[in-house]
Amino acid sequence: MPQEQQCSRLVTSIPSRFRPFQLLGDAARTCVRVTMLVPLPHTHRNFLESMVIVSEPILLWSIIDVIISIFCKQMDLLMQGNRRTWNRLIVKNMKVAVADRSAGFGDFISWMKSNGAEVDGVKIAHFSGYDYGLQAEKDFEEGELMIAVPRKLMMSADNAKDSVLGPLMRKDPMLQHMPNVALSLLLLAEKFNPDSFWRPYIKVLPTLYTTVLYFTTSELQELKGSPTLEPTLKQCRNIARQYAYFSKLFQNTTDPASDLLRDVFTYEQYCWAVSTVMTRQNFVPSADGTGMVHALIPLWDMCNHTNGQLTTTFSPELDRSECTACRSYSAGDQIFIFYGSRSNADLFVHNGFVFGDNHHDSMRLKLGVSKADPLQAERAKLLSRLGLPTTGEFYLKTGADPVDGRLLAFLRVFSMRQEHLEHWLDSERSSDLVYPDCALETEVETKTWNFLHTRIKLLLSAYPTTMLDDLDQLNKGGMASCRRLAIHMRVSEKKILHGAIDYVEQRLLACGHPSSNN
Repeated sequence: MPQEQQCSRLVTSIPSRFRPFQLLGDAARTCVRVTMLVPLPHTHRNFLESMVIVSEPILLWSIIDVIISIFCKQMDLLMQGNRRTWNRLIVKNMKVAVADRSAGFGDFISWMKSNGAEVDGVKIAHFSGYDYGLQAEKDFEEGELMIAVPRKLMMSADNAKDSVLGPLMRKDPMLQHMPNVALSLLLLAEKFNPDSFWRPYIKVLPTLYTTVLYFTTSELQELKGSPTLEPTLKQCRNIARQYAYFSKLFQNTTDPASDLLRDVFTYEQYCWAVSTVMTRQNFVPSADGTGMVHALIPLWDMCNHTNGQLTTTFSPELDRSECTACRSYSAGDQIFIFYGSRSNADLFVHNGFVFGDNHHDSMRLKLGVSKADPLQAERAKLLSRLGLPTTGEFYLKTGADPVDGRLLAFLRVFSMRQEHLEHWLDSERSSDLVYPDCALETEVETKTWNFLHTRIKLLLSAYPTTMLDDLDQLNKGGMASCRRLAIHMRVSEKKILHGAIDYVEQRLLACGHPSSNN
């Protein structure tokens, strides 16, 4: 059957063949309802394959195809007499219950201290705009130790090997090669183990998140035109695939982990576990010292993010994680840590927030040299000398110099005629192409900046709203947190694009050629 007919068949068959699917929770339905984001494809497959630059619809449909096929198989499995699992899925409310986390804070801190943690001088507190975080109860000088958490309190991939997951991990390739997935399943296993050592910790974890796994379809539509939509949908697809895989595995396997999780493993529970790990995990040295492992570090993982530098280390001598103050704190201040040099798109997809004053924000651009370009070989040779791919991802950055050196060099090579390419291939100073003030032919420089100006304008035009529209929406009250977050993501991207437009126009003026797109 042709691909376009196959996609259409899958979409139109859902309502009639799987009517009970509507009884699933919103989170699971979102995986299939993402089909609403693009129209049904009626074009010939060869035509679709030729439209390389219009990648989003093709990508969306590949994701949709996988997700729908997975859930179709899951529905088939559930409807083949597996009544107990089916009854579990059609409960009235599939959402993870919201619990009062604060009720367990006292027991949690006592558990931390009784197991060797050093947490004097900090407490858990609620902060407007942040939910919970850590607050200083005394003054801290920059560089002073604030939190020390011994390995025994951490939940890590090392623990998974010695837990009920151990027998399954020794034979399952996904658990062997994806330690973050193993850690997510360990967290679920401990959540449903009434005698878990980590029970005081699990009781104070959030019960809901704002990661992309919790977005409804209408909230995902707020990302229309945004480059962040692609990694968002990929994340949803990957988690849906993992859920389907383990759901089937637990139903058909007899081992301690499957016996424990078989009747409690829902899509919502898995999204909760994955979101907990994504938003809180860190790397620590493995117990045997052979490498690094994913780990959840209790209490430390309640620190919110700010700009700065990494101030968390691991002490091999004391076998513990140590967090020092990234700046001076006075009693009553919220304590922050730096999550690393990450873009808002990365924070949005994996951590469920957008940082307004992100000094490391950037926006991804996909660029490539066409194989049909008659100068493709020469461009590829010069790009290779610069350590650049002929097709790849490049970045616009926030701040006064938004054009990354790698992006600038690629665009210059892309804009050269044959005589320019020959000159720079013979030059010993080709590495200068990454610098804004490289001595370059005016023709090439003007073409470079005009191309980038046009590309940025096209990116801005892909959004259905302007930045002023977005800011007006954010000023309105009563908006769901995930929808508000998606709009913040759009604003973050548009700030970079508008800043880049201003910069490019200044460069064009310096070349004596005002933008032809004004």
